Formats: sequence, C-alpha cells, structure tokens
Amino acid sequence: MHISEFQQLISKKYEKRDRERGVPATFMWFVEEVGELATALASKDEKNKKEEFADVFAWLCTLANISDVDLEKACKKYTSGRLKGFKPK
Repeated sequence: MHISEFQQLISKKYEKRDRERGVPATFMWFVEEVGELATALASKDEKNKKEEFADVFAWLCTLANISDVDLEKACKKYTSGRLKGFKPK
C-alpha cells in the first residue's frame, strides 16, 4: 500500500469528524499517541509497539488531511535524491 492510499483510507473513514474537531484538538490526539508510542518503545511489548506505530501514522495522516497536505508528495523531499545530510543546528 502506498502512503497516499492509506491517507485516502483514513480520509474516507474519519475526515468529516476530524475537520469538525479542528487542527489544534487533532494535534493533541496525535501527541497523545506519540506519548503512547514512547511508552511502548520503552517496553518489551512488541505487539503494542506495532499498534502504537500504526496509531501515530494514522493520526499523522489525519493531521495531513485536515491541513490539506499530501504526505506522499511531501515525502518526496526524502526520495528525490536532492536532500543531502542533516540540517545545521
């Protein structure tokens, strides 16, 4: 499955409700899921770790959808071969 396909799946299922919630509240849900991922990464529970990665990705797609960002296109900065090294501090 391509990133755009997953993003569209999330859109079809949740976008109406997500747009009603708005970016600030949706971002808080995303941050909560990142916290759950952090806890899972610190544990030895591989099943939970996989679930939390999926949840974070789904909420990232939700944020992208309600912010009108195509994640697959946005990720091209990493696949185009133009990105060199790290950003300076």
